[in-house]
Parts: sequence; C-alpha cells; structure tokens
Amino acid sequence: MRGTMLYGPRDVRFEERPDPTILDPTDAIIRISAACVCGSDLWPYRGIAPITGPTPMGHEYCGMVEEVGSAVKHIKPGQFVVGSFFASDNTCPNCQFGYQSSCMHRQGVGGAQAPLLRVPLADGTLVATPGVPSADLIPSLLTASDVLGTGWFAADAANVKPGSTVVVVGDGAVGLLGVLSARQMGAERIIAISRNASRQKLAREFGATDVVAERGDEGVARIMDLTNGIGADSVLECVGTQEAMMQAIHSTRKGGYVSFVGVPHGVELNGEGLFFAHIHLHGGPATVRRYLPELIDLVWNGKINPGKVFDLELPMAQVAEGYRAMDERRAIKALLWP
Repeated sequence: MRGTMLYGPRDVRFEERPDPTILDPTDAIIRISAACVCGSDLWPYRGIAPITGPTPMGHEYCGMVEEVGSAVKHIKPGQFVVGSFFASDNTCPNCQFGYQSSCMHRQGVGGAQAPLLRVPLADGTLVATPGVPSADLIPSLLTASDVLGTGWFAADAANVKPGSTVVVVGDGAVGLLGVLSARQMGAERIIAISRNASRQKLAREFGATDVVAERGDEGVARIMDLTNGIGADSVLECVGTQEAMMQAIHSTRKGGYVSFVGVPHGVELNGEGLFFAHIHLHGGPATVRRYLPELIDLVWNGKINPGKVFDLELPMAQVAEGYRAMDERRAIKALLWP
C-alpha cells in the first residue's frame, strides 16, 4: 500500500509501505474509510517535536474491520469502528477510572494516513457503530477519534456545567469542538478566543456567544471586562503554548477550573503564581475511549455535526498539501479520503 511518511521538517511523502499484518493476537486490521491531519501533527512537521527517522503519520481513524487476531472476542470483521490515538485494554485500574489514555498497557496508534491500519488491543480500543454509516456521517465519526473526544475531555476536565461561563483558548479543531462540547454540556455563555473570521463564524455556529480577538494580557483584560471582573467558571486551553496557558489561568475566577489539552511546548508554571491563582488545573492526553460510546451516539442520531471542522478535503495521495494548508492556517483541518 501507499501511506504517509514524515522524513523531516515539512518533508511529507505518500509512498510505498508494507501492508500491516496481525502481530499480536489482540490486534485488528481496519480499512480506513477516512483519515485526517491533526494539529498535533504540525509539531513534528514544523521540526518543533523532533523525529528520529522516517515516521508513519496519522492517529485519527475510522473504518471497516478486515481481520482480527485470535484473542479478539468482541470486535468482528465487517464492523465499522472508531478508535482512540492510544490503544488501551480498557480493563486495567487506570482504564476503569476512565483514564484509558494512561492505560497500564497502552500503545500508541500511528500510521492512519494510509489505506490500512493495525490497531493493538482491539477489544479495548475500538468501538463499533450501530451499523455501517452513510458517507455523510463519516467525517463526524472521524472527529470522535481525537479532536471531538479531546474537546469533550477539555470541557469535562474544566467542569463545564449547565449555566456556566466558559472561555475557550484556541480556534483550531480542538478549540472549536471544545465550544461545541461546552454547549452540549449546558454552558450559558461561551467566549471563544479567535482572530480568524471563518473560525469565529464556526465557533458561533457551534455555540459561542462571544468572540475575543485579543490575546495575552489584553485578552485577559477583555475577558475580565465581559465577566464583570470575576473571570470564567471554566477555561479550556486548547493550544499548548506558554501564552495560551497563562491567558487561561488568568482568565479563570477564583475557585474555577482550567483544563489543558494542547500538547505543551515550552510551557512552564510558576509555583507561587499557581498557588495564589486558586484554581483547579486538570489536563493531559484526552481520555477519548471513555467518551466514544456517547459521542458516536450523538453523531449517529444527528444531535451534533462536528465534521464541519473539516474545511479541506483531499485524496490521500495529496496529503502533503493538507499539511501545508494547515501549517499556513489556510485550513482548520484536512480530511483525507482513500
């Protein structure tokens, strides 16, 4: 098959690779129905997160099960499935607490920007849909694999409750779906941080009531003005930079909640400053597997349409253009069809 490989900064190739095979009895092989480029893929693409050699790319996926190992009992060939970017057994203590992305036996899932994908720990990682979805549902089901699951985790970790005031820092796919998630959880006021007109429009469509273009100290001042000097009940940090984290912490009311789901790069927290901020801080790799059944149900029954975050669709062979478009902020998220 041909699959996506990253050789170095801005060097993406779609080239011949061996077909994946069953390596462990708990594996499954799925045929990808759609894949995409994730914002976190841009860190190695830009050379900020170094790689040690040619690397298969892609960790958001959905598709049809083609083959399963001898120990797989619940996932069957012919099922349409969605899975997380971390494989988990879904039985260990961490999984039972709802933190499957910290499974004691977790494995990374990579190489999804290709026609076929091996998924370890298939029974614990994959969730089957009620049937084979129509083509129009596939983009939204794909978001559940990461960006929707991550946005949902961000809202949950920030303790979003009915009637609350929420700030979402970041207008990428995760931030925008954090807005959607906060609305689903009943937030009354949602302030999206964005300078991009098209992303502002989508944020409002997903449920944002206010948009703030300012960042840093100016952004904090604007949020404080909007909240009568109190700050937000919940703030979702969906970027992973120092500026975004500081804006999130300083925009939160005393006793409020900050979640952080952007992979941190260069983020350092001052202990004394954090002590006197008087906030709850909760984040990490999103516990996507915990939410998959609920998210699949919401998509399947037409209650949400998170697939709208895809504003560029390409054949998988043109994956390099998808990376370029997202790197240059010409696209929020690139959808790849086999």
